[in-house]
Amino acid sequence: MSNAVDIRTLEPVSEEPVTRQERKQRTRQALLDTALDLLAERPFATLSLREVAKGAGLVPTAFYRHFASMEELGVALVEEATVTLRGMMRSARSDPDTYRGMISASVATVHQFVRANEDHFRFLTRERYSGGPLARAIAVELRMFSGDLAIDLARFAQLRAWSTEDLHMLADLIVSVMITTIVELLEARPGEDPKITGTAEKRLRLILLGVPHWKTS
Repeated sequence: MSNAVDIRTLEPVSEEPVTRQERKQRTRQALLDTALDLLAERPFATLSLREVAKGAGLVPTAFYRHFASMEELGVALVEEATVTLRGMMRSARSDPDTYRGMISASVATVHQFVRANEDHFRFLTRERYSGGPLARAIAVELRMFSGDLAIDLARFAQLRAWSTEDLHMLADLIVSVMITTIVELLEARPGEDPKITGTAEKRLRLILLGVPHWKTS
């Protein structure tokens, strides 16, 4: 038996029933995707609820079934990018044999993820210093990145005696390098990626060279 076809798109239409929750999730994702498309070259503050709803094929009042406000949608966009990247970074660092191994895996993961999600990261870097709920949400996610990294760093023999404060200080330095790398990738000209990722690895190795000489407080 052949599948039905949507005459608007000529795409096969699944005959499996779609639950109400699945429809709601698809509509929510459509709002997020529409907002991200509209944000390609403009700040979030210029985005209106009405144009996001229209782009997703909804009347404005239907927006509120999914988000309480535009700010809540913006925070969801922040989480959509960073939660996935945090998981990927933890996987990349799951079993490094050396500092160099951890550095290479982490830089490669960031590079691949940024290139696959450039619109998300342009949005994040643009809104990081915008003030308000979005900037706060981004700051929270960066702290969580740093916290994850501090936990992973504590597994290394040289760092097991370090204080929690010093582990977080080291993690913050590493996260700062990664943020710089993300910005450089977004601003890069064609062919510059290898140089940028190579420089990122050198910066991180330079930071970690001081580890054996640091006397934790």
